[in-house]
Amino acid sequence: MLPDSLWRILRIGSAGLVLAAAAVGLVLGDAWLWVAVEWSPPAFAGFYARGGFGTSTTAALLVAALVKAALLWLILRAPAPGLLDRRARALRLLLYLAVAYALVLWFPIALLPDAVDAAFQLALWAAIDVLYLLVIRWRSRVLRAAAGAIFAVELAGMADDLLDELDLPELGSGGVVELGLMLGGVAATVVTLVGQRRDGRWSRGTQAAGWVSVGVCVLVIPLNVRFAMIPSGGDLAIPVMMDALGLVSTVWIAATARELPTEGRPADLPPARRRMIRVAAAAVALLPVIAMIHPEQTPHFAYTGWSANCYDRPSFGDLKPAERDAAFLCRARSTDGGVPPMFPDSMSDQQVLAYGRALCRTKDREEQEAILTRAGSARPAWGADPWDLVYVCPEIVGATHPELLRSTAETKAANDAYVADRNAECRDPWPRTKGVVQATANYFLFADGDPGYLVYDPQDEAAGEAAERATDKSFDDSALIGVAGSAVLVGHVEDVADLCLTVKAFRTPPPRRTAGWDQVDEVPVVSRSGRLTVPEMGEGGEVGAGAPMPNLAIAGKGRYRVRVHVRVRGLGEEHLVVVFPGSSRKRLKLRP
Repeated sequence: MLPDSLWRILRIGSAGLVLAAAAVGLVLGDAWLWVAVEWSPPAFAGFYARGGFGTSTTAALLVAALVKAALLWLILRAPAPGLLDRRARALRLLLYLAVAYALVLWFPIALLPDAVDAAFQLALWAAIDVLYLLVIRWRSRVLRAAAGAIFAVELAGMADDLLDELDLPELGSGGVVELGLMLGGVAATVVTLVGQRRDGRWSRGTQAAGWVSVGVCVLVIPLNVRFAMIPSGGDLAIPVMMDALGLVSTVWIAATARELPTEGRPADLPPARRRMIRVAAAAVALLPVIAMIHPEQTPHFAYTGWSANCYDRPSFGDLKPAERDAAFLCRARSTDGGVPPMFPDSMSDQQVLAYGRALCRTKDREEQEAILTRAGSARPAWGADPWDLVYVCPEIVGATHPELLRSTAETKAANDAYVADRNAECRDPWPRTKGVVQATANYFLFADGDPGYLVYDPQDEAAGEAAERATDKSFDDSALIGVAGSAVLVGHVEDVADLCLTVKAFRTPPPRRTAGWDQVDEVPVVSRSGRLTVPEMGEGGEVGAGAPMPNLAIAGKGRYRVRVHVRVRGLGEEHLVVVFPGSSRKRLKLRP
């Protein structure tokens, strides 16, 4: 450990540096002031307050600088002298590592993938919690067991965050589970404080710092709903102060590490200071309750559009009646894709819902535009879409758009039934000649949007480039078919949204069949991986074959010939694609 003189220099230097940097930042501008006080890149401030800091934010930053300087003075006190056994020494080192993470290490670790940060914190606090159970003298087996259970809940919350970052199934879903895991960290602090009191080696000042940190955590939970996602140009005063008060938990962790030696228990604080700390702790504990009490007429802001619950887009049929208003609020305040929200950020939930129900009763876009203009919307000309309004007036929207009332399962069943019906309308145009592999299905296209479909090698490393070149060639040559290496782009004759497609693969060239077809072409293609197929319509997709497509490269890697038959009849456009091995690179028009 460092000698006491170096600890004193470190304390004086750190606290003085924070105050001096804040003074310099006040002169040089908002970005410098933010870095000096918040210890984070100025881009964070620019993201939240693009128009510059207001008076309240600047004042909060200056006060936060004083608070942080004072807390750093407490954090960087020299460790108490005394012998430590192996477990206590390891606990002290890990606690000081947690302090270093809170003050300095969080930024370089934040430059790494989020999963690294989550894994680091899980490993660190798992080791600290185990050592807490071994080092603290709980003086009760029941209390030690309860502490172990609470620590397990805290670590489960951290493990849940890690699973989320790794895109793995989480431990639980829903607000109740999420809140329970969040409160696990608060409960772990409380039970540790109980253990410290029963142990007897930690001073009243250290325990007071722990209880104040609990109050700050409890205060953050209700305020986080409102201030976690701040609109552009928002007031940052409350988040800045909450960030400064968050260092109280670091004070407690540092004091816990400092007072680990069993001999030479620190002297208690004078009575006057004890009373002052009790008053401060009581005030912090009561602030969450006071902050959550509002007059009935006060506007509520439950969802900002960036709230965590708004990232999910559930179908109307999947929601309970009590959840539908919240879903509309998410959509009305959404800024996905960089578009402005439907209603201003300053408008309360009650007003947004009232305007939403008024939009439901309009007869045309002009009435919707008038209502949105009156509401101060940044996009009145866009109107409101029925798939957004269905959450506040299902009885009105459902009368004209009943499909919007479906659940996810009902929508999938309806889509599957539609695809099956369209596939059933398609027939094999060459039924007497069976291929080694073959399939017939409806191929879905975007009307007037897709140039056609591909017969390609999807596992070719240059598959994307080949598909682009084939598409370009179909346009450049004004031809129905474009060819480029491992991709063949087959266009369509009419402006259709879908067509009937049959694919067949043969080991040898089949007889040429041109009668009854409007156009027959034969082109070369290469399979570099041993696969040739046609894109299928994926889960939730709108383009592709409506049924599984086989691998048409039945001879493995090599060169193949693709013979494309096209015709248009009363029922629509029909294609027959025949594939067989062939080394020729000629392009043939068998029926122009």
